[in-house]
Amino acid sequence: MDLISSALPIRLLHALGLAAVAPGVCDIYASGDTPCVAAHSTTRALYSSYRGPLYQVTRGSDDKTVDITPLKVGGVANSRIQDKFCRATTCEISIIYDQSGNQNHLTRAPGGGADIGEYPGGYDILASAVAAPVTVQGHKVYGVFTPQGAGYRCNTPTNVPVGNEAEGIYAVLDGTHYNGECCYDYGNAETTTNDEGKTTMETIYFGGGNEYVDGHEAGPWVMADLEDGLFGSDIRGKVPAQPPLNHRFVMGIVKGANYNLWTIRAGDASAGSLHTAYSGRRPEGYYPMNKKGAVLLGVGGDNSFRGVGTFYEGALTAGYPRDDIEDRVQANIVSAEYGTISSSTGPEIEIGSRVSFDSGFGFVSHNGPNVTLLGNLSTGSVSKASTFIVREGNGDKTCFSFESVVEPGHYLRQANYTIFVDSPDSTRDSPSKNKFEEDSTFCTEPALDGSDGVSLRSWNFPTRYLRTHGKHNSLHIAQHGGAEDWDSVKNFYDETSWAIVESA
Repeated sequence: MDLISSALPIRLLHALGLAAVAPGVCDIYASGDTPCVAAHSTTRALYSSYRGPLYQVTRGSDDKTVDITPLKVGGVANSRIQDKFCRATTCEISIIYDQSGNQNHLTRAPGGGADIGEYPGGYDILASAVAAPVTVQGHKVYGVFTPQGAGYRCNTPTNVPVGNEAEGIYAVLDGTHYNGECCYDYGNAETTTNDEGKTTMETIYFGGGNEYVDGHEAGPWVMADLEDGLFGSDIRGKVPAQPPLNHRFVMGIVKGANYNLWTIRAGDASAGSLHTAYSGRRPEGYYPMNKKGAVLLGVGGDNSFRGVGTFYEGALTAGYPRDDIEDRVQANIVSAEYGTISSSTGPEIEIGSRVSFDSGFGFVSHNGPNVTLLGNLSTGSVSKASTFIVREGNGDKTCFSFESVVEPGHYLRQANYTIFVDSPDSTRDSPSKNKFEEDSTFCTEPALDGSDGVSLRSWNFPTRYLRTHGKHNSLHIAQHGGAEDWDSVKNFYDETSWAIVESA
């Protein structure tokens, strides 16, 4: 598809007699002589005239793909295409298309100097297509939820600023999904996927930055990853006195001029105006810049993929945007009316009810922290060990956590992909920010085998589902075709589908 022709000039639309629509984000940037050179969104078109694909999903059952397009020219994503295509199977986001016409599409990131992915060839994993549902202008759409190990990149860029050329970057992100590790980035980076030293990156970083930053308060913050350092000002590791960005939807901006000036701005993407967190000289050793022009999402320049986050839309511009242009961009984003929606889509489960999960071969049961399948639910001891109280999700209240009946205060949780029953004060190793809360949260989907049951998707690793598999008496969260032996595609949909048995 010719994506250049997909963004028709606004004047041509008027000449054709088509209804006028409000300027898109990239129309606003262009009006200030700072055009978008890369524009990405899975939720909506960023040009009022854009009618091309927003993103592509790949389904696990047959590896077929489909492009998700706007409902109308310049409109929001038509999520019904995805919902129909992905019914009773797993789906991942395989391409995030560049709407600018420069072909700077984001695809699976290759392994780099810091981290090698678990996908064949060392590539990173992809994001689940269903893990980040939200609404835009009242329509359900999906964001890009990237757990640790997931990332996207374009290492063959076109027209992206390089060297000391001026640029601007904006992104709309989930302000509740982050950690303090390196590095959840969106922006301009090395084309080699290696650390090429100071000045070779200029990206938005979002997170707590806890390992690297001395902040006025606990994060999260919008900062800049300039390679070999996260910056909230001209001093490495220092965030100016400012409140953390505790908004559900965060708008972040990083921009750098072709002289010694750069700026961070941020705000609530659903209301209000932007504030300037820092504007001034670059850090020592970071001028002039030597940007390389690759575009990345969810990882650092050398593929450091221990950060997490959720992306809805963003763009890179040629030139240093004026504040008044960015203020208009912020107003446009607020008018999009980003809103929340349940992350669970499966059969209704009543909070406070007592349930057991039947695989057809046995019931999820535990003895202390160890979780197995047991085939006998008739005796009292086994029955209690196989029964869990349904609670609101510890990490997402639209999902669920499952509390043990025999050990109150202990919940089903994953740690390094294996299922245990633990309490919140468990010291079990886990890479999550809120380890226990996130590890013990599962979202429901209609059963992947097409039955009347349920599949339980891990909240913080949403390409993975609760599974019993073959020789493993223990349970795991499994990814269709992943790197572990319990990720086998054989019987995947049957073994990730569960009948819910309610008990008194």
